[in-house]
Amino acid sequence: MTLTLVLPRSRRSDGLEYDPDAACRHLAQADSQLGDLIARVGEFTMRPRTNHSLFAALLRSIVYQQLTGKAAATILGRVVRLSAPRRFPTPRDLLQLPPERLREAGLSTAKTAALRDLAARTLDGTVPSLASIRRMEDEEVIQRLTLVRGIGRWTAEMLLIFRLGRPDVLPLADLGVRKGFARVFRKGKLPEPGSMLRRGEAWRPYRSVATWYLYRALEL
Repeated sequence: MTLTLVLPRSRRSDGLEYDPDAACRHLAQADSQLGDLIARVGEFTMRPRTNHSLFAALLRSIVYQQLTGKAAATILGRVVRLSAPRRFPTPRDLLQLPPERLREAGLSTAKTAALRDLAARTLDGTVPSLASIRRMEDEEVIQRLTLVRGIGRWTAEMLLIFRLGRPDVLPLADLGVRKGFARVFRKGKLPEPGSMLRRGEAWRPYRSVATWYLYRALEL
C-alpha cells in the first residue's frame, strides 16, 4: 500500500492544498512512465495565483477566451480603465456600465453578455465568495460556476487547479493535457477521455500535479 500525505486545507502558505513533494512521490510510485516524466521535468513549481478575487479571475478568463494573449490583455486593460480610478471593476461597476461601452472596449456581444451575467451572479451569490468556495467540493464548484454564461467546465477546472490549488483535478477535454498524455504514454493519436480517466485512477489524489507535468511534457 502506498501512503500519501495530504495536508489540511489552508494550512500551506504557498496556496496549495497539498504537499507537492508528497504528490510527486506518490505519482512516481503509482505510474513509472509518469515518474520518468517527473524526473525529466524536475521540481513542481506551479503555485496558485492569489492576487485576484474570484470575480476578477473569472472576468479575466472570459476576456481571454479564444484570443491571443496580447489582444486579450489590450482589451482587458480597456475594460479596467472604464472603472478608473479603481484598480479593477467591481460587479456593480460592471453592471452600471452601458453594454455599448464594453463593446467599444473591444468585447464581443457574447462576451459583454457573459461579463454582465458574471457580475449579476456574483452579486446574487451564485458565484460564491473565496471563503465559501474553499469549503466546497470540486464538483460543486464546477456546477456553480458553469451556471454563469460563458463559463464551461474547462474554465472551472483551470480555476480549481491554478487559482484554488486543488489537488485532484484532471481536465479530460484539455487539448494540451491530451497531447502531453499521448507523448508520455506513446499513443499514436490523441487519447479518448475514457482512456485518460482509467490511467488517471492510479494518480489520485494528485491528478492536478499529473496534469501540470503533462503540460510540461510538450516543452521537452
